[in-house]
Amino acid sequence: MPSETKMESPLFHPLVFIYQLMQWAIGLIMSPDPPPPGTQLSRPKIAIIGAGITGVTSAAHCVGHGFDVVIFEAGDKKSLGGIWSKVNDTSSLQIHSLMYRFHPSVKWEGGYPDRQQIISQVKQLWERYGLDARTRFNKKIDKVYQDEKGRWILNDPSNGSFEGLIAAVGTCGDPKMPSMDGMDKYKGEVYHSSQLTGKDVRDKTMLVIGGGASAVEALEFASAKGCKKTYILSRSDKWIIPRNPIINVLLSLNIWGQETPLSWIPEGLLRKFFYRDLQDLAPRDKGIFTDTPMVNSDVMDKLRSGEVEWVRCDIEDFTDKGIVVNKRDKGVPPGGPGRSKVLEGDIVVMATGYKRPSLDFLPNDCFDEPYGPPNWYLQTFPTSHPSVSAINCTYLSAIGTVGNWHIGIYTRILLMFLVDPLTRPRPFWMERWIDMTKVLKAAAPTGAFDFFTYLELIWWFTFCVAINPLRWKWAFFVFFGLGYALPKRIIEAEKPIRNGLGINDEEGRDEGKSF
Repeated sequence: MPSETKMESPLFHPLVFIYQLMQWAIGLIMSPDPPPPGTQLSRPKIAIIGAGITGVTSAAHCVGHGFDVVIFEAGDKKSLGGIWSKVNDTSSLQIHSLMYRFHPSVKWEGGYPDRQQIISQVKQLWERYGLDARTRFNKKIDKVYQDEKGRWILNDPSNGSFEGLIAAVGTCGDPKMPSMDGMDKYKGEVYHSSQLTGKDVRDKTMLVIGGGASAVEALEFASAKGCKKTYILSRSDKWIIPRNPIINVLLSLNIWGQETPLSWIPEGLLRKFFYRDLQDLAPRDKGIFTDTPMVNSDVMDKLRSGEVEWVRCDIEDFTDKGIVVNKRDKGVPPGGPGRSKVLEGDIVVMATGYKRPSLDFLPNDCFDEPYGPPNWYLQTFPTSHPSVSAINCTYLSAIGTVGNWHIGIYTRILLMFLVDPLTRPRPFWMERWIDMTKVLKAAAPTGAFDFFTYLELIWWFTFCVAINPLRWKWAFFVFFGLGYALPKRIIEAEKPIRNGLGINDEEGRDEGKSF
């Protein structure tokens, strides 16, 4: 399905025109062609669990490179797009769309697309690659296991057998709506931050419990719908960074993926030039390279105007008209001493995030310590199963994005492992890579895989390909989706070598054998 994006005039909107021209060129060069309708795809078959952005994108890459897929989605067709199918209509991308190019064929109309445009691009991708005929909705997967030939079975054999498996259930499932002591006293309306579409908040006061990404979602809604006053009730301090693509990219270029002796430089610059008179809100004892920052410039403007007030506090109780909080000074930890204050409001919004979907359907040996998630090979491949990739399911915190080029790279690494046995890592070497990364990040304030930057992710991919000469021929394919025919021809030429090593191409694809 062609994109509905309209090209802007180079005279009136030159930067937007250049960006749209760049997107057109990227799509032309790097998007694999969809197979004609009715084409029988002969390469290994892949099962994909989840029809969010990651599931649809990885499926498009597979199909575009000749691999058949089946997408299993627990929800109905309205769930297409994952978390973006659940958020409010006023929600939009916080990072620049330059860092949210989940497929080369995506064409954004501007820098910060809204929910409607994001869902539209997902649906276009889904239809363009014929995934509508390859998706099974209302199909929850409870377990996966391998048959005697190493093929993956999902729930039971009636769903077919697969040589590869992509878990794309993400990190955000159903809304997390905790019950808090005394909430029954409150006589106003209470909603989760994702349930605000259609609600009337004009000239009302909103009390938002939580200070993360969900609070931004509520704040966007409040601003768009004319809310009179919004209180952000945050239990802990969290870094806020500008909605600026240059600054966001620079922060993601920390290849170490951790706090370093030089981290005070970007943190100091943010305090001086972004926080300015609001430096009291900047975390004092937590570096920016320890937790996913909140990306929003608008919140600072609204704080300065008085439209929004940020309250560092603990929730103590509710009244019929509001919330009783223990307001703490900067540096006082959650639960520490403060002063009691009653904040009255017409609406309480629970910006408490979403439940993390479980990976319990995977085999038990995927969770053996100390190599359970997120401590997997490249953070997505369980050490016992190189034919499984849990893309965007295991991360905890990062500076970068979960909706960018790496979805295609992870997918093509999996395809490389499936069709070229000499590239598959043994469990022993997968574990050594994990151990090496832990040593390199031994000084990090978080676990080795609890936080990473986008440049660190690219380093992981580069090392993965460079460390094994038998993967070199796949480099252009893995990183750019190019070179489909060349590796295929070389694999045929390598067949005598594989036979001599006792590697069977037809069976045992998940044995992890490698040269």
